[in-house]
Amino acid sequence: MKRRDFLKGAALMTAATGAGGVMQAANLVLPAQQEDRPLEDAAPAEEVDGKLIVSAPMLQNYAATSMGVAFAVSSLANGYVLVGKQPDLSDARKVMCGGYRTTEISDRVIQVRLTGLEPATTYYYRIGADRIHYGGGYDMKVIGNEEDPQVYAFTTAGKEAKAHFCVINDTHVQWAPFGLAIDKIAELQPSCVIWNGDASNTEETIEAQRRIYLTPEIERYDYAARIPYLFCPGNHDFRGMANRHLERVWMYRQPEERLSRDWDLGRNFAVRMGEVALIGLDTAEDKMDTNPVFAGLFNSKAYREAQTAWLRDALSRKEIARAPFLVAFCHIPLFDPDPKHNPGDLAPADSDPQYSPDFAMWQRTCAQMWTPLLEKAGCQLIITAHQHRYHCDAPEGKRKWTHLIGGGPDLNAKDEGRFPTVIEGEVVDGQLKVTVHNLRTGKVQETFTFRKR
Repeated sequence: MKRRDFLKGAALMTAATGAGGVMQAANLVLPAQQEDRPLEDAAPAEEVDGKLIVSAPMLQNYAATSMGVAFAVSSLANGYVLVGKQPDLSDARKVMCGGYRTTEISDRVIQVRLTGLEPATTYYYRIGADRIHYGGGYDMKVIGNEEDPQVYAFTTAGKEAKAHFCVINDTHVQWAPFGLAIDKIAELQPSCVIWNGDASNTEETIEAQRRIYLTPEIERYDYAARIPYLFCPGNHDFRGMANRHLERVWMYRQPEERLSRDWDLGRNFAVRMGEVALIGLDTAEDKMDTNPVFAGLFNSKAYREAQTAWLRDALSRKEIARAPFLVAFCHIPLFDPDPKHNPGDLAPADSDPQYSPDFAMWQRTCAQMWTPLLEKAGCQLIITAHQHRYHCDAPEGKRKWTHLIGGGPDLNAKDEGRFPTVIEGEVVDGQLKVTVHNLRTGKVQETFTFRKR
């Protein structure tokens, strides 16, 4: 659908709507993802000149038997991945975007779910897309094809995978510190990266989201094409109309990895990576659902409670329970030694004279629900973010786990604790070695070691 035709369609839609707001035009069909964004953000669907695939692939949702692949396109397309164990793809199978019944057609982002993979196995892949003409339910055809000539590779998770991860957080669309983080990750070559929230600010369009994850303004074009990512959303990753449906750019976990009870918990993960079990939780908003600023349009309380049941079951899974090391990740801290820091449960509007600021500095509610389960399971380390200041809380009293807070995006802060970090974890000689890389100085800030639980 060309822009002028889309505008005509919008006019017809307006004309066909009665006084009661009921749609009367039965035959008006809009391409996927057009109707929920402003007209100025609409992309021409039959632009035959120029590249169709406009980003490198991004590996999402690192797991033992599945992998997500996402990439950006410039016009209406139907995408796929060729994947196999041979470097020349001579044994490749073609996996289409979308699920059963119909494939996806998108003019923004293609998402492909690779399932049926083997744990701790290297696969080679190439992305491709068909350019689509869509004029209606009986007027569709492929009008071109494009494949990325580059063959990429990834290795799945599993008990035999290399136990080596990196953590970034609070990147907030700041390209300079983000580029430094990506360069450090390229140097370290971990098995996976955990993006621990606040990748965004407040995003209203899919185009803005696509820019953050698929076409970031950094030197490394294919930064996530070979190293898979896991994602723990931050409070900012829920803000804005587009962020309310982030799964259109960063897909949910695969359906077969969730019970029906946990269908909407698409961001949680429990992944075995060599000797380490990785647990991902979502602390959601840093303001109460009752805060008037959100007009009752958030439901974080029920979301956190649902994750508690999921966490209990995830920790009891054999491959998680038997892992020598257990590390958990979430965006908002689950501990804070400062008694004046807002604990995130000050109803109705996050305000109380004895606490500051007017949003959660840490999440007492989540801590009360989740940390007893993590402690019982023998969790040694919880890595969080949110405060934009690197900090470490060593085990103390009944709290047996170490708490690390990653730094924020500020490269020029006068506060010595405010600097961007890459937190690296790797099993070396039977111990989990955790290294905090200071991206402002380019030096190692601190190093910790953990024994098997």
